[in-house]
Amino acid sequence: MTWFSTSSAQGLPGDRLEALWSRDGALGVPGAHNALAGLLARDAGFEALYLSGGALSASLGLPDLGMMTTEELLLFVRVITRSTGLPLIVDGDTGYGEALNVMRLVQDLEAAGAAGVQLEDQLLPKKCGHLSDKLLNDPESMAAKIAAARKARTHLRIIARTDAAASEGLAGAIARGKLYVEAGADVIFPEALTSAEDMRAFNDAVGAPTLANMTEFGRTPYLSQSEFADLGFKIVIWPVTSLRCEAGAMRDLYAHLARASRAGRLSRPVDDPQGYLSGDRLSRL
Repeated sequence: MTWFSTSSAQGLPGDRLEALWSRDGALGVPGAHNALAGLLARDAGFEALYLSGGALSASLGLPDLGMMTTEELLLFVRVITRSTGLPLIVDGDTGYGEALNVMRLVQDLEAAGAAGVQLEDQLLPKKCGHLSDKLLNDPESMAAKIAAARKARTHLRIIARTDAAASEGLAGAIARGKLYVEAGADVIFPEALTSAEDMRAFNDAVGAPTLANMTEFGRTPYLSQSEFADLGFKIVIWPVTSLRCEAGAMRDLYAHLARASRAGRLSRPVDDPQGYLSGDRLSRL
């Protein structure tokens, strides 16, 4: 069992995360909605992970509207960091409240082993960043949350997401990004930019490390990790890909089981030519 073995990683999680994004190019960070996904990502060679609020909410049977509790979130932070030993960026949604709640969240995330927290400038009920009609917090109130997070942290890196581009335009998103850097954000996450030109302009204007969201079915054009790096981004996330792949595979599995069992042809659960269900393969996790 992986989490019984001693980790060789040294240093505080937040420091380790910043060291990774400070290298040349962009740091690729896949979403991992549970510990098994995190282990598979680590075994594939990834050096950091992202816990998406949308993916975790869906895995709990909840809509992505800010309905999850902090205790539900912290449970998964603990098991993922314990199992993988990798720096974990955690989607903190709107901070689970106002400035004091954000401070509590930051301290709880550090205790759970997180390396970074993403805070967004929406109001509840929050939405996926690529949907329409989002309600935005005013810039000063969001900046106060960031300042509170900065004051509460010892090492946790603060990633400030702005959803302003859709309603306030690129200029509004840039203004918010600059304000959030002044308030203490370590990284700025401009959500749902729709062109490479806007991405480059945002990064040039804000002058801080930035994060790009390569989610499927969104408004941002599909770009590679190196293309995002060329535009000035330091981190690229694929937040929900693992959950979508898992859900698709399980849907097909359950459909196969249902058909085969009804037809009386089920002698074993599935044909497994790749050996994915072998005890040897699973034991290596």
